[in-house]
Amino acid sequence: MSRVSTTRTGRNGGMPTRRQEKVARVVKEVVSDAIANHLSDPRIAGLVTVTRVEMAPDLRAAEVYLSVLAPNEADENKTFAAIDHATKRIQSLLGAALESKFCPVLRFHRDEHFHKTLETMRLIDQVANERRRREVESGPSDAPDV
Repeated sequence: MSRVSTTRTGRNGGMPTRRQEKVARVVKEVVSDAIANHLSDPRIAGLVTVTRVEMAPDLRAAEVYLSVLAPNEADENKTFAAIDHATKRIQSLLGAALESKFCPVLRFHRDEHFHKTLETMRLIDQVANERRRREVESGPSDAPDV
């Protein structure tokens, strides 16, 4: 699936317009509420968060980024598939909430930023624990405290 490179571009060069930001906020709220309260798919497991929404300049498309925190990768995949399957239902709820001529077409994407952050924190902890282990094994150091 290709991404539209103009989803973040407003009329003023590179920043989204106020209208894009306002519609993006509504989309984020409605999609979050729909996933939490209006979908009864048993495949949805764990915690699903709408991390960001990027609107097309004409407001007819919304790129919705989701972070799924589930017990394992298989559950994450099932959850994302269930949400993707419910796109039309979520879009109908959005259409009812928007005071606009058009309802944006929703496209869901996985936001891997959260997982990358967790992995980075895990690696930092691993290095810190290894360092502490080495200090304990080598005994007190003879280097003066600075």
